[in-house]
Amino acid sequence: MGCLRSGFLLCVFFLLCLESKALEQSRTAAAHAAGLCQTRPTDLIFIVDSSRSVRPSEFEQVKIFLSKVIETLDVGPNATRVGVVNYASAVKNEVSLKTYRNKATLLRAVAKIEPLSTGTMTGLAIQFAMNVAFSEAEGARVRSQGVSKVAIIVTDGRPQDNVKDVSARARDAGIELYAIGVGRVDMNTLKQIASEPLEEHVDYVESYGFIEKLTKKFQEAFCVSDLCATGDHDCEQICISTPGSYKCACNDGFTLQEDGKTCSACTSSTDVVFLIDGSKSVRPENFELVKKFINQIVDKLDVDHNKAQVGLVQYSSSVRQEFPLGRFSSKKDLKDAVKKMSYMEKGTMTGQALQYLISNSFNPSHGARPGVPKVGIVFTDGRSQDYIGDAAKKAKEHGFKMYAVGVGNAVEDELKEIASEPVADHYFYTADFKTINQIAKKLHVKVCEEENPCECESIVKFQKKVDDAIQQVMKKLDAVTKRIAALENKIV
Repeated sequence: MGCLRSGFLLCVFFLLCLESKALEQSRTAAAHAAGLCQTRPTDLIFIVDSSRSVRPSEFEQVKIFLSKVIETLDVGPNATRVGVVNYASAVKNEVSLKTYRNKATLLRAVAKIEPLSTGTMTGLAIQFAMNVAFSEAEGARVRSQGVSKVAIIVTDGRPQDNVKDVSARARDAGIELYAIGVGRVDMNTLKQIASEPLEEHVDYVESYGFIEKLTKKFQEAFCVSDLCATGDHDCEQICISTPGSYKCACNDGFTLQEDGKTCSACTSSTDVVFLIDGSKSVRPENFELVKKFINQIVDKLDVDHNKAQVGLVQYSSSVRQEFPLGRFSSKKDLKDAVKKMSYMEKGTMTGQALQYLISNSFNPSHGARPGVPKVGIVFTDGRSQDYIGDAAKKAKEHGFKMYAVGVGNAVEDELKEIASEPVADHYFYTADFKTINQIAKKLHVKVCEEENPCECESIVKFQKKVDDAIQQVMKKLDAVTKRIAALENKIV
């Protein structure tokens, strides 16, 4: 049965791959139809030719085109800002990027624009847009904010000035240029204006009566599908839309796994205590490396009073608590405290240190939280001068997850005795202090128990996961089929 299900999933996956190209082509249209399209944040300037060759009725058709494009945009201060530059022999800044912050008032302003009815200084208009309309003073956002800058030029004649050089400077300044030509326009001029690839940035219509048909092209140019709404994501629980992409999150009580998609019922709340060997064999220069090792592990933890708490204990011939659990609630403060730890320089009483961990470090009076997983990380560079067996066994009987890290003369049998099961995942050894940073990269503090696939309960859970996966795949396949059908109907 399991093999049949696996084969079925592979078949479905193969079908999805075959249909992916058609899905990509239909996604934007489907997103528009379903209202699932977002527009990426853009500073958009329309540069509109209103020279004497453009009759008043034709200029009205241009304004209708502008309005229809604007209607599809997500207009707002933090979304798309729109400006309009009107030009003939002179240039007029009709609508500034900073002026209209909602769609309704913007559309009313566009409707009031009047033609200038003189010459055709297209180069001058592009220069004005670059220097003035796209300036921060007029409401443009700095490039570091990741906001696209786009200009759409509409013209019906041959310009009376040079457009090639000024257009190149505008493109070099990061402005994406679209060129729309009407009627008697010079096609070479459009190519000199537009950004690459030209086939996507140059358009021509025979008359202003046809300009409205370009609306759909610009709807799609500015559309970014909401992948969460369309179901084109792999999030197990929560999908959060971002422009052209998404990120996954989990419900309360669940933690996002390393794959960035699935969720675990395990909590990120953990009490972690380091037991650090400060005996004289470590030597001061190596003790500084040990402190860096601790802070590498800390960097991986979600440090907070409600999440991961960290305590630090140093031992040699005696045991000294450097700081208890919960004293520091930020990584910075915690790491600063680790750096300030002074070196004890005496013997190696590892058994005594383990007993201190059991009796004190994980006690509520020392900041430990009831019901929260407990993790001990023991670091040593030599053989213990006392017996560790009883304390090591008791720590694991208390349910503490124990990691053992040894360097140099550390005894691997002792490390294995300290480490939790499976031992291979919980003990680490290196001969040289200079390589303990590699151990820090490998050591991941895990507080969730792995499911045993042989247990009946785990098998039931696994079966449910398979069934849920099949349902998700079938939903996506159904969505693909419907979209392809809709696309075929449009083509017909």
